[in-house]
Amino acid sequence: MSDFLSSPLGKLEGAERLLSPVCKGPTKKAGRFGFRGEIALKLADSTAGEKRPPEVKTDQVFMTTEGGKVTLYASYVDSVESLGLIADMLEPFLSADGKYFVWASNVDLLKKYQVTLKGGTFNVLPLDEGTVYNELLDLLHLEKGDLKKASMEEKLDTLTDAAKNFKGGYPAASFEQVVAEMGPVKVYDNRPV
Repeated sequence: MSDFLSSPLGKLEGAERLLSPVCKGPTKKAGRFGFRGEIALKLADSTAGEKRPPEVKTDQVFMTTEGGKVTLYASYVDSVESLGLIADMLEPFLSADGKYFVWASNVDLLKKYQVTLKGGTFNVLPLDEGTVYNELLDLLHLEKGDLKKASMEEKLDTLTDAAKNFKGGYPAASFEQVVAEMGPVKVYDNRPV
């Protein structure tokens, strides 16, 4: 797939899922497309063609696609329950060798999981370093200073290439088990809602 519109990102764009893009389009690597922004997971009902904010969205999204599949996906959600919505949305584009990371505010700080859903294996983690970008850099053993002057397209390429070597090794868990073990959803100053 050599054009953006026929890529998974182009299809999500057509479904009005891609929000607040910082980067959206080809990266520096041929055949790879990237996105940095937010994604609507559950669209609000619209009447008379009016646009409403999504009912559920995921923030701090880093995503790349190649050959019609999602190569890298990383984002933050308030509740780990939203993982089900992410998997549903990405299902046609997930692959066994893609690297998928979801940080959730209501996952216990001492727990990490590997959840297989809709053909993809998601690494589900607690948000500890404050941002998905910092968490990804830490997880993939990348130095922030090395990427300081890089464009967002170059950062997405570096993250994607480094993620290909990520092994994970977190305990396997079912989506239902992770939801059953989740804590209360917290607001930004770490208080339960």
